[in-house]
Amino acid sequence: MTRAMRAVHPAELGLELPGAAEHALKVVVVGGFGVGKTTMVRSVSEIRPLHTEEVMSRAGRQLEDTTRISSKSATTVAFDFGRITIGDRSTLYLFGAPGQERFWFLWERLLSGTMGAVLLVDTRRLTDAWYALDRLEHHGMPFIVAVNDFGGPLHSDEHIRGALALGPDVPLVEFDARDHSSSKFVLIALVEHLHALSVRQKH
Repeated sequence: MTRAMRAVHPAELGLELPGAAEHALKVVVVGGFGVGKTTMVRSVSEIRPLHTEEVMSRAGRQLEDTTRISSKSATTVAFDFGRITIGDRSTLYLFGAPGQERFWFLWERLLSGTMGAVLLVDTRRLTDAWYALDRLEHHGMPFIVAVNDFGGPLHSDEHIRGALALGPDVPLVEFDARDHSSSKFVLIALVEHLHALSVRQKH
């Protein structure tokens, strides 16, 4: 079992498990700038999420391409954090990575000890996912791809897989980051993917 696949003990994160939960799983939500990472963590977390959003300054806007996300007025400068219980004994601790390039140095720490990742993509800006893909592959980390619904052009799964060079074994799901049930579905898909990989490694 690789480091990326092992379960993280709560003590490593400085966290306490709620109730009768026995397994703490660290999950990171990654993706480009403005793809909905903070929104997803907020919508799905069962506790009041911790976030480090700051209002975007004029200088910050000049550093990022906000052409297609002109309504975005704040950005994550460290990470988002939330928690959700899956089943009776497993708790997922969610860490949303910052999307702006100047904060990418934080990713290495966030990815350390992570069991799996959700890569969020916006079909209007698929190339923005390339850095996240590179980091996940560098760490050998299992992940799924979640296409956030921004009401943009529809693309087939084949188009998205081709643009991101995804293998057939990487799950691809569509969801709405604003919706609790939809975001929870993404996390369940990730857990199921990790379980399938674990079973495959045993045989």
